[in-house]
Amino acid sequence: MSNWLHEKSWQEAEKAIKDSKGVAIIPVGSIEQHGYHMPLGTDSYVALTLAEDAAKETNAIIVPPLWFGWSPHHMVLPGTITIRPQVLVDYLYDVISSLKEHGLDKFILINGHRIVNITWMQLTAEQAQRELGVTVKIFDPAYMSKDIVNVLGFGPVGHSEEIETSHMMYRYPDMVHLELAKDNPIKPKELYSVDPTYANDTLCYVPSTYEDAKKHAVESGGTTGEPSKSSSEKGKVYHDHLISNLVKVIKNLQG
Repeated sequence: MSNWLHEKSWQEAEKAIKDSKGVAIIPVGSIEQHGYHMPLGTDSYVALTLAEDAAKETNAIIVPPLWFGWSPHHMVLPGTITIRPQVLVDYLYDVISSLKEHGLDKFILINGHRIVNITWMQLTAEQAQRELGVTVKIFDPAYMSKDIVNVLGFGPVGHSEEIETSHMMYRYPDMVHLELAKDNPIKPKELYSVDPTYANDTLCYVPSTYEDAKKHAVESGGTTGEPSKSSSEKGKVYHDHLISNLVKVIKNLQG
């Protein structure tokens, strides 16, 4: 039976909550441009597929996803939807608060939207833990795969690069059109990077300016990185590694 909350009747949900030992997964993504070769919903699909595969092994409940994120730097290309962080904080807080009323008190927020979503998710998590007495963990694929990306030969974290593309090729091959991808190699920036494996600063990232985003849009259709190096085989290793870590997080919460 599916682990998705919205596919259950209230009686089925009551039983599933008990079976989950109080653990709920909330996938959080975005709707934003992902170059010429991938769909606008890539970040959300990343969070969804991780939630589904980890829930199969743990009985954790999967909450309907937050499809939208904070994406002001991608508004340069059509289809992107950006939501103000303060709205997202309130929205996610209300989701957690509602679920707490029904016996779910341990939450894992899967972030499919890289570092840009993390700030407002941290604010929500802190408020929920302080005011609701729940436990909230954030699971971010980029941070949870730091020990394997170099082994797989992936380049630095960018946007629609070989990491995201390989993952999507493995899990949603029909949505990826690699023949349309255009490389835009990432140039190192001293002391600043969005890549968690970078030895110096990563957390002081600020979303790109419109002018900078426009430059990438013209050069590569919005891609930063080298998607031409992607492969479904690498995507499988990457995915399995993340699922292994996510299952550990869930089981630790289940006790």
